[in-house]
Amino acid sequence: MLPVVPPSHTVTPLVLVVEDEPEIADIVEQYLRHENFRVERAADGLQAVQLFRSAQPNLVILDVMLPGQNGLDVLRHIRSSGGLGRQVGVIMLTARAEEVDQLLGLELGADDYVVKPFRPRELIARVRAVLRRSQQSAEIGPLRVGPLEVLPEQVTARVAGNRLELTPTEFRLLECLARSPGRAFSRQELLEYALPGSNALERVVDSHLLHLRQKLARQGASHLLQTVRGVGYRLGGD
Repeated sequence: MLPVVPPSHTVTPLVLVVEDEPEIADIVEQYLRHENFRVERAADGLQAVQLFRSAQPNLVILDVMLPGQNGLDVLRHIRSSGGLGRQVGVIMLTARAEEVDQLLGLELGADDYVVKPFRPRELIARVRAVLRRSQQSAEIGPLRVGPLEVLPEQVTARVAGNRLELTPTEFRLLECLARSPGRAFSRQELLEYALPGSNALERVVDSHLLHLRQKLARQGASHLLQTVRGVGYRLGGD
């Protein structure tokens, strides 16, 4: 049994654990508290949505298979709620390793996924990586490439003043490219920036950037996202 660290006067990140299997939820909570995280728990989708609204967590660990409203439905609700819902980190837990499930969760806006059975310390490392990435984004100012403006602190991107509706993964890929306009990034580099520590395949990047290019095209800016043959992708100006 891991010791529970007593709360300090410093406000620490709050993690909402949504898991219907008590044994797994107990272990995850134990490890999180040992690492000084605050924890709230939900055992089904409805309770998860209610706690998300009231507790306003910094990160959500969300099981895919839940009674009633499943994890993907909860994720849809979180991402469509605006404000915190667009910014909060979400790590999906799944017992099925099929790539279609992983891709679906990431397309909906999950930041990462962990396949059961998992090592608790691996999950904690993923939690820290997602929170660290969010903090890094908040510390840099607006990024501008031609008519494109990327605002990391607000998790928002605009083309000529018109907002792009992006998933968190799409936003992070765009942010990575916008930090070094003109530079060609490999798929692996983009994957490590957008989903650090993930075991997703490199072609996941192609899928996300295809959707990103389509969204840029609706604003007449598809030319900004350029494919570099034999290398990967870059963001160019006008």
